[in-house]
Amino acid sequence: MNIIVLAKQTLDTEERILIKDGKVAEDGAKFILNPYDEYAVEEAIRQKEKNGGRITVLSVGPERSAEALRTALAMGADEAALISDEGLTDEYGVSLALAAYVRQHGCDLLLGGSFSVDNGAGQVAVRVAGLLGIPHTSSITRLEIDGGRAVVLRDAEGDSETVEVVLPALFTAQQGLNDPRYPSLPGIMKAKKKPFRCLQLADLGLSEADVAPRTERTSLSLPPDRPAGRRLSGEPKQQAAQLVRLLQTEGKLW
Repeated sequence: MNIIVLAKQTLDTEERILIKDGKVAEDGAKFILNPYDEYAVEEAIRQKEKNGGRITVLSVGPERSAEALRTALAMGADEAALISDEGLTDEYGVSLALAAYVRQHGCDLLLGGSFSVDNGAGQVAVRVAGLLGIPHTSSITRLEIDGGRAVVLRDAEGDSETVEVVLPALFTAQQGLNDPRYPSLPGIMKAKKKPFRCLQLADLGLSEADVAPRTERTSLSLPPDRPAGRRLSGEPKQQAAQLVRLLQTEGKLW
């Protein structure tokens, strides 16, 4: 089974976010493999252990993204590929590049995280499935493969759904799918010798015009500081009246 995992490098979830000149300041910041993509990598390894095959971890990003891919290799993936180009700035272009790679190399199973913890858009994997014309199911918490079919359990906003699809197909991983393993020291050492390819748009048969962004970020800012709490005085009836008035005037709830 040929498995491809779509992965992304993101800021550490405990990193303090600073905005400088309208951009997130990256100097000295710590980056990690997107936590939801860790579930996807772990699931790929488990499926390989059951069904055999090979795992490729694929990403789009700057050179520093190689560190996140090395983490996936140390976990147990077989090879990695990094598509790097300054023209890839939005979900439209990123999904085109990823889909082009998958077309070139083919796969039986595509996995990715439900969303990335930086943008949280949850668009790229679904776009890739659409471009490839293959079925997809998002936010899965269980995956069972039997021959050319897969049965998955997906999180449906508090409920759950069971879906059966024909492979090749794409699935995005939700928390609860598995418990990702930590890279072992032998795994880290082996990762240094595993195949790692760096690609440009031209290698995928794409041009800058093909992946020209369809969206534009006009501004970026931190949320306003949270105001201090307020203690309401008087009898319970008076406090309730004050609370309703504040919700109307300051909370803008209705």
